[in-house]
Amino acid sequence: MTKRAVIFGASGGMGAAVAERLAQDPAIERLYLGSRQPAPQTDARLVPFPFDLTDEASIAAAAAHVEGPVDLVFVATGVLHQGPMLAPEKTYRALDAQAMAALFAVNTIGPALIARHFLPLLPRDGRGVFAALSARVGSIGDNRLGGWHSYRASKAALNMLLANFAIELRRTHPQAIVAGLHPGTVDSALSAPFQRGVAPEKLFTPAQSAAYLVDVLDRLRPEDSGGIFAWDGARIPY
Repeated sequence: MTKRAVIFGASGGMGAAVAERLAQDPAIERLYLGSRQPAPQTDARLVPFPFDLTDEASIAAAAAHVEGPVDLVFVATGVLHQGPMLAPEKTYRALDAQAMAALFAVNTIGPALIARHFLPLLPRDGRGVFAALSARVGSIGDNRLGGWHSYRASKAALNMLLANFAIELRRTHPQAIVAGLHPGTVDSALSAPFQRGVAPEKLFTPAQSAAYLVDVLDRLRPEDSGGIFAWDGARIPY
């Protein structure tokens, strides 16, 4: 049962929804909420903190601010598109080094740096979870359509890092769980331009997806560590 949790990206659609879901649990003793501009909280259990995903010093400062150990670290950050210069590529001819670097900085390197500073805060002698939002399109084995080169590659790289972290943690934190989570198609700014053709029952509100993901996290076991899981608990191939 999660008692102390940290959420990165707590002001985004999914991060805020997961934070709200966890805050409803009376077992939560402390919930640290990280965002670029954290808002004051009236609930004493909710502790906001600032961070910049592209600034490792701010992540290290956040780790120093959080009183460990923590039972859950949830990374809800990510980017798919941002203005006319950053959009999913339909062909390799559209690849751009600067856009590709921007996606890797947010989707891969940022979560990796969070792991560097927060994996040591997981309990050594009990269950602890480090989870990051991934995506089904980051699966190499499940790729049938191609395209979206930079986004797919950045999430595939994240999946590899999570698998690596799980292997390493088994030596020091035998009950720790590292997992990637696919939230489904969520009605948010990230997916808004790409919702055409999505069946209404498969377009989730952030609250729906958050409920599914928290349930998946509750059911994960140490032997699941390193895996990538969809909103319904199904394991996604690398």
